[in-house]
Parts: sequence; structure tokens; C-alpha cells
Amino acid sequence: MKPFLLIISLFFFSSCGFTQVKKTIKKPNILFCIADDATWKHMSAYGNTWCSTPAFDEIAKKGLLFENAYTPNGKCGPSRSIVLTGRNTWQLEAAANHLAYFPTKFKTYPEALSEKEYLVGYTGKGWAPGSSLNKDGSKRELIVKQYNKIKRKAPTTGISKIDYAANFKKFLEQKKDNTPFCFWYGGKEPHRDYEYGSGVSIGNKKLSELDKVFPYWPQSDVVKNDVLDYAFELEYFDKQLGEFLKVLKESGELENTIIVVTSDNGMPFPRVKGLSYEHSNHLPLAIMWPKGIKNPGRVIKDYVSFIDFAATFIDLAGYSANDLGMQPIEGKSLTRFFNSNKSDITPSKNNYVLLGQERHDVGRPNDTGYPIRGIVKNGFMYLMNYKNDRWPAGNPETGYTNTDGSPTKTEILNLNRSGKNQEYWKQNFGKHPKEELFKLDDDENCLNNIALLEQYQKIKTELRSLLESELKKQNDPRSYGKGDVFDNYVPDRNVHFYERYMRGEKVRSGWINDSDFEKQ
Repeated sequence: MKPFLLIISLFFFSSCGFTQVKKTIKKPNILFCIADDATWKHMSAYGNTWCSTPAFDEIAKKGLLFENAYTPNGKCGPSRSIVLTGRNTWQLEAAANHLAYFPTKFKTYPEALSEKEYLVGYTGKGWAPGSSLNKDGSKRELIVKQYNKIKRKAPTTGISKIDYAANFKKFLEQKKDNTPFCFWYGGKEPHRDYEYGSGVSIGNKKLSELDKVFPYWPQSDVVKNDVLDYAFELEYFDKQLGEFLKVLKESGELENTIIVVTSDNGMPFPRVKGLSYEHSNHLPLAIMWPKGIKNPGRVIKDYVSFIDFAATFIDLAGYSANDLGMQPIEGKSLTRFFNSNKSDITPSKNNYVLLGQERHDVGRPNDTGYPIRGIVKNGFMYLMNYKNDRWPAGNPETGYTNTDGSPTKTEILNLNRSGKNQEYWKQNFGKHPKEELFKLDDDENCLNNIALLEQYQKIKTELRSLLESELKKQNDPRSYGKGDVFDNYVPDRNVHFYERYMRGEKVRSGWINDSDFEKQ
């Protein structure tokens, strides 16, 4: 390379946020891998014994394993909106909701990078569920181009037939030698439905592997089978991830590819997916980049948020949100961890994550949601339930629509209806107090609300004050008494679900069971 070209290259990279790549001429490739409904502690890298995830573990061992990664919003559509834009729930207008019309004003990082030098595409599940349209009403692909044509035989009817890695390989065949790529592997697993008992019958698992399940569920064989079926599908996601690594090695692209592996929200079980507790919002995260991460094998203890992904990727590409015509990004680049030798580098005052949800699945009167804001800091989770007169998991009459139908859900509902056990129903479907505070080191299940205890009033006040201050800075409509705007955004399907069902109309409810609807 001629001297003046080298100087220009070095100047370019030093002017962007990521100084560690300023001597790298070729921009890094980006592979973002996201499971569909997986709780963080079920990856074996975190010590789990009944679910084996060797590909995730390899990425963690050769890169970084994050112990405290959180999505602000524990539901598919809103969580993916956050990933794609780098903005919090309350900054996303209609995209704060599940089943939303994605606002045209928000450009995604894949769209932005595709307008530059990056080849961009995805396989499996992208942004969903919801509708994304251009201003003229035509279909808009938020991740640019889909690669789903190549199929394979799936081990169960609940597992997608998409051959994820083969489609990725097909994508790479479109790439020119010096073109960096940005690809999204959206596994459809371990989202429901499952073939009941497949974890045992096909996955060779044993009920004895599970000495117990989460304490807010019955400790029954029905629930244990349901959990092992989930584990079998999570292992399938990981197996496909391993095939991605093989494709990268064979193509010679592995060294300069940053690989990020996570999930969109917690497992599709009661009290997890769709709520805002530790098991719903705390998610797995491993990042590997052989060419760009120093001192691999570290376990990062700092709190990081899903708003940080978009910031990281555009930083690595050498741009800012403004350069790319994106709306301002709230997240911070994770590249600050790449050149360190420490496990915690974030100053204490900034070491926290914010949580928040609005409307998830419809099913309440007038299509209202269940608004929550929260903060996790210093091992405490504080939550504010703004409309705690509403049902958090959805109205009983319409089947608790914010909780996917499942054997576990059915077991809990039947125990309640028979009068044998009502405590599980209260924990999974009952109403919540206005404020909740949990000490996560002692209570990761979030069952012991300490918000009213005298010894925790100072901590609660400090967390609430910090939360309210940040929400105001970020122009959260709820902080200014305008939160009803989120309920007024029209869902892209099942409008007025509650009213239509109560009139006797048959409305689509494919994600819940007919037996979920309460007759009394």
C-alpha cells in the first residue's frame, strides 16, 4: 500500500468510535444470531447441565461471555425493534408494541449499512410479528433481504424446516471478495409449538435430569417434559449455530467476523415471556471476534442492554447514526470491552439497565397494554406497574393472551380451577402491586417483593429517582402523562380482540389454547 493511502486508512478508523480496528483495512463482518424465546441461564456456558449448547460455549470461551445482558422489553416484536434501532421501548412509538406497524421514520442498522458497502441479509425469523411498510404502502424488509429458500428435514413438526446455515452459505456466495457482510441468523427455536415428549423421545433426555423447575410452576412430570422439549429445541438452535461456524471457517471469513449470540426474550412459559422479571428480560450473550477481541475468555459482569447492539455494529463499520440517517441511538458501543483485560469496566453510576413494556398481545378491553418501567442496578430490580388494575398476563376471559398456550399453562389453570392449588395461578396470572423490588442475588425468581420493607426504602427511592430521571431525559411519554398514546396505536391484527370475543365472534387465537379461556 502506498504511504498516503495508509495514512488515509488510519485517519478514517481513528475518527470513528472504535479505535481498536484502526489498523484493520477491511471492515469487520457482522453475524448477529438470535434465538426465539430462550432464558439466559439455560445455555451450558452459564453452568446449566440439562441443556447442552457447545457452539454458544465455544463462542463464549473464544470471546466474551456476558453475565448481565438484558432486553428492555421481554417480547419478540418490541425486543427486535430495540435491537434494530438502538432505541428504548418508549422511544419507538408504535414499535414499542407487539403486533405493531413499524414506523417508517426509524431506519434499521441493516438498512443503513446496506446503503453503504455492506452486503446485508437474514435467514429464519427477522423482525416479527408485525407489519413493516414503506411510505407508499409497499412491503419493507427491515433486514434487507431474506434467505429462506433452502430447506432440510426437521426432527419434529415444531422445528422449522429452514436450513439456516445452507441459506447463509448461499448468501456468502453473492459476496464479492472485499465486501464486508452483515447477516442475521434468526432461529425460530425454541419458540412454541413443541411436540410433547420430544425432549425425552428424540432428544434422549431424562426427567431425572431435572431435579426441579422454577418454583412458580408445579413440580410435575408434565411441566418437566415441557421444559425438556424446550431444551431440545434450544439445542437445535445451537446445533445450527455450530454449522454457521463451519461455514465461516470454510469460507475464510471467521477471523474478521464479529459473532453475537443472544435471544429476544425469555422462554415461552408462564411468568416468563411477556412479563418484566429476571427470567424474562435477562438473556444470554456471547460475543466472539478472533481478529478484534483481546484477552478472550473473559466473563463480563457489567450490565449491558439490547440498545447497545446497533451502536456496536455501526461503530464497527466506522459510522455514527447521524452519518447513516438513523434516528439518534440511545445505546453505547460494546467495543469498550474488546480491548480490555477486565471483567467490569463501567463506572458504578452508569452501571444499570432500564426496562419497559407497553402492549404485547391484544386481549384486554380496548386493546390496552400493561405498561411497566423498571431498572436493574447493584443486584436489585425495581419495577413500576402503571396500570396495576389490569391483568399483567392478559384478561382471564380471553385466555391470558400474553402467555403462550402450553402444557405448563394448562397444568396451572387446571390446578386453580379444581381448587387444588391457587398459588401457582396467583404467581403466574394474578395482578401485581404498584411497585415491586427484588434482590436478585437472593431471589432471581422475583417472588419476594421487598418494596414495602423499611430497610429497603432508601434503595427503592434511589432506584425510582434514577429511573424517573432517565425516562424524562429520554422523553418517555409516560413521564409526561401521555402514556395512553401507546394504547392508541392500532395493532396489525386482531383489533378489538376482547370486544369481538365477548360478543361471541370467533377470533383468531392460534398462540393460545381453547382451554385457556376462563368460562367463569
